[in-house]
Amino acid sequence: MNQSFYGLLLFIFLVIPPVANFMESVMVIHMHMQMPMLVIAGFLMARFFQKRFPGFFVKWNSNGLPGILLFVIIMVYWMLPRTMDEALTTQTVEAFKFFSLPFLAGVSLRNSWKKLSSLGKNVVIISFTVMFIGLGWLYIWSPVQLCNNYLLIEQVTLGWAFLTTAIGLVIYLGYNFFIDPSAYE
Repeated sequence: MNQSFYGLLLFIFLVIPPVANFMESVMVIHMHMQMPMLVIAGFLMARFFQKRFPGFFVKWNSNGLPGILLFVIIMVYWMLPRTMDEALTTQTVEAFKFFSLPFLAGVSLRNSWKKLSSLGKNVVIISFTVMFIGLGWLYIWSPVQLCNNYLLIEQVTLGWAFLTTAIGLVIYLGYNFFIDPSAYE
């Protein structure tokens, strides 16, 4: 079986109502598990779309910048507290989540990542690192509850998860800066 099939299975699993309801019931699982898994499902399914519509991707995303820009816009949109709240209360927003993360963000990430230079990749990673530090700070030290559907302690937990992810990205960037990966190939 190919990875597109596995991506489709993962997507179907994540869309099943009991699974979706469970993952959305805890804020950190909603943001740091369900949403990335939807992107991964789209990333895996992207090969099917690339084979099926090769001219579209060559014409639309020849150098990788439009696709990575779409990926960043979709990811930033879903990191907003208001958007997470609306995904829990409005069915059309939740349907958009299940469409945009795999099919817009995941597919465009797969199509764009190899086309980017190492500088472009590092710029994307640094941008997400700075954004994660800012969001971690926002979720931890905000004096008010940002998401109405989650408890304040869940908000703080999500903030620490953002900061932990940012630390991991800093470690990766440091490793990438000091170690030459081509020496190990």
